[in-house]
Amino acid sequence: MSGTNLKSNRRTRNNNRQSESSDEANRLTDRVVFINRCAKVVKGGRRFGFSALVVVGDGAGRVGIGLGKAKETPDAVKKAVEHAKKELHGYALAGHTIPHEVTGSFDGGLVMLRPAAPGTGVVAGGGVRLVLEALGVSDVLSKSMGSNNPFAMVGATLEALKKLRHYGDAMSIRHASADEE
Repeated sequence: MSGTNLKSNRRTRNNNRQSESSDEANRLTDRVVFINRCAKVVKGGRRFGFSALVVVGDGAGRVGIGLGKAKETPDAVKKAVEHAKKELHGYALAGHTIPHEVTGSFDGGLVMLRPAAPGTGVVAGGGVRLVLEALGVSDVLSKSMGSNNPFAMVGATLEALKKLRHYGDAMSIRHASADEE
């Protein structure tokens, strides 16, 4: 192979990677869950800072959360979106709902998620709703208990989603552990 041919192959591969990543970025939706303003008192007055909690998802079973802090709100949101894109994880879904009932806790928040019949919609509030909509779930029932802090609710929702398993996966784990004994 000649040197110019190698360079053109590299360019083609790099262009393919860029187009794949731009396609993925186009499909991702981001929603701001909460923006917090924090003040620091200094000699000349108050200095404000902002933190933003953002949920990013593709609507097909992948979702991530990000926290960004900055002196201005748009910068905080931008940082949070970048962080959330790095934290995308896939979760088990059963069509437009979840496979089974599950409970998750994080900090002081506790969230229970329950599958629902088609047409029910997302019966959830605040950060729980935003996470489930970004994930692509359209029919689910939820109950939030404990703290109503947005950070705790979003974290508890993700902890609950981590516990989801498809029927076949659960059965294969059970049979594997039964075979070991």
